[in-house]
Amino acid sequence: MDRCFETSYDALLEKVDQINPMAYGQTRNFIDGAVTCLSPYISRGVISTQQVLQQVLAKGYELSQIESFVKELCWRDYFQRVWQVKDIHVDIKWPQQPVLHTQLPMAIVQANTGIVAIDQAIQQLYSSGYMHNHCRMYTASVVCNIAQAHWLHPAQWMYYHLLDGDWASNACSWQWVAGANSSKKYIANQENINKYIYTNQSGTFLDTSYENLTKMEVPIHLLAAQTVQLETNLPKGDTMQINKSLPTFVYNYYNLDPLWHMDKIGNRILLLEPDFFSDYPVSNRCIDFMLALGKNIPELQVYVGSFDTFCAQYDVNTFYYKEHPLNTHYRGIKDSRDWMIESVCGYYPSFFSYWKKIQTPLMLQYS
Repeated sequence: MDRCFETSYDALLEKVDQINPMAYGQTRNFIDGAVTCLSPYISRGVISTQQVLQQVLAKGYELSQIESFVKELCWRDYFQRVWQVKDIHVDIKWPQQPVLHTQLPMAIVQANTGIVAIDQAIQQLYSSGYMHNHCRMYTASVVCNIAQAHWLHPAQWMYYHLLDGDWASNACSWQWVAGANSSKKYIANQENINKYIYTNQSGTFLDTSYENLTKMEVPIHLLAAQTVQLETNLPKGDTMQINKSLPTFVYNYYNLDPLWHMDKIGNRILLLEPDFFSDYPVSNRCIDFMLALGKNIPELQVYVGSFDTFCAQYDVNTFYYKEHPLNTHYRGIKDSRDWMIESVCGYYPSFFSYWKKIQTPLMLQYS
């Protein structure tokens, strides 16, 4: 079933209010589990991990009761912290091995792997911009560990279609599956897929032991590969109405927070930089989703062009923006992200080491 992602802020707050963190922890790995579907809004910066946790705890849960749910929120902060320190466009810990090519298997592009759960998940990705997290892992495992494709271009392909496309989470997760950012590769066999996706397939190339999967030759129908052309169709910008005497608040693909500095009067600009979307292309559905979310921000104007061009064209004195690894070229007053724990920063080689460091501050801040 395709997911429907509302874009009004009120509908989003209602979605947050409906979270059942206990059921989430028990069922999230199953295709019909109590997942929150909040990741598109967190990725676009409409809400933060901190905000979600605060609203859930306000309902009376203890951190110890909902540890699985809290960890998933922390994973998002963790990947952003990794990106602040590491170049996540290359293998982080060690080279992915073996690598047959740097393209994408055509069977993946065409949703024709023969694994029903994966093929249906890819079709759903194309039709809705959503893919269940377990299905992302299954897909990445087949691409990297069975078809032996390097993770980078396939990760770009998936990011292109995902409404919740977050390059930190996406790239680091693909590297984790491929063994470039983990101690071992992630591999799922047909039995595992059948269990969590409720399929009943047998006789597929994944219907074997894990030992055999680590040694098998690339299936013939996964050998054909291609480089997928990924291009962004940016909208036409608005006719700007800029008051130079007021501060300018710069929004972008990763910051669409409708509450950000709403106590101040100023110019509010959704900055869509062509170079950014050339390096990190996204689908028409993702662009439309972003623009719809932008309607929650009063008087938001869309500017298509670079930050430097905007500055030269409008000679605005004061800029505000939120920190992100992809806008380090902005100038002005940089606001911090709404980290769950801002003081825990820097590089941790594993989520486990990050989690150990953040547990005590979490208890102190949210208990």
